[in-house]
Amino acid sequence: MTDDLAPVTARLEALPASIRSAADALAMAALSPATLRAYRSDWSAFSAWCAAQGVQPIPARVDTVAGYVAARMVEGKKAATISRAVAAISCAHEVAGLDGFGRSRRVRDALKGMRRTIGTAPMKKAPATADRLGLMLASCGDDLAGLRNRALLALGFAGALRRSELVVLTVEDIQMVEGGAVVTIRRSKTDQGGEGQTIGILNGTRLRPLEALRAWCEAAGITSGTIFRSINRGGAVGASLSDRSAADIVKAAAERAGLDASAFAGHSLRSGFITSGAEAGHDAIRIAEVSRHKNLEVLRGYVQRANLLKDHAGASFM
Repeated sequence: MTDDLAPVTARLEALPASIRSAADALAMAALSPATLRAYRSDWSAFSAWCAAQGVQPIPARVDTVAGYVAARMVEGKKAATISRAVAAISCAHEVAGLDGFGRSRRVRDALKGMRRTIGTAPMKKAPATADRLGLMLASCGDDLAGLRNRALLALGFAGALRRSELVVLTVEDIQMVEGGAVVTIRRSKTDQGGEGQTIGILNGTRLRPLEALRAWCEAAGITSGTIFRSINRGGAVGASLSDRSAADIVKAAAERAGLDASAFAGHSLRSGFITSGAEAGHDAIRIAEVSRHKNLEVLRGYVQRANLLKDHAGASFM
């Protein structure tokens, strides 16, 4: 243990072990599971980089964090990825009772320079619009995996669900009613407190997500608990799918349908519903009743992109 770490050790050891453990657990519980996984990965990468540079990761010096920003930029990492890494480093320090780097002028300037240099526009994945989704659903087979994948794709689209929301849905969360279903989403990106959000899902006449869901549950013998589960090589239904698995199912269906699989991701189902709603002429408020966007400006961005060529200013003279 180096002398530089002595103040950190003293500060942490000043608290009883049980209180330190409980405080750390509460701090981690404030993060979503996806964010926590990303932060752990970011911290591991930062620690490895520090070891290679011969510097300590905690407490890290301001110049070390600023240097890490520059190094990640040279490696070709995206602006959002680098910004998240700094957030993860700050989080690790704060959990250890140290100051983070949110107020550091040196680090803020490094991030600002990074964003100016490489830009911040995200790479948008293609939306699985209703027409595209129809092709993807048709590509699913009628075996157990095909039934599951068809249900996952259709329900994810119909509820404008994030992949993290989709894989934790349970049978108890879905109440069938005349004309559709009422679905309770226990926790989401915009509801970290777990107050719950409720949406309505139509069965429709083309995509029929609720029929696909019923077929999967009956074939898999699922009557309670999580809906979307793994299937082993012997055909036995196993544990709940991960959100990564859900994204893989979307990409595989896109490839089978003759689409560019690299352009699709788990979010394509959610953006597909939103884009299809906008193309059909529905306003942002009605779409938000399903998508649950709290910031309508974000949602209006989807609507504007979907309608860029409708009623175009140049339509009368081009």
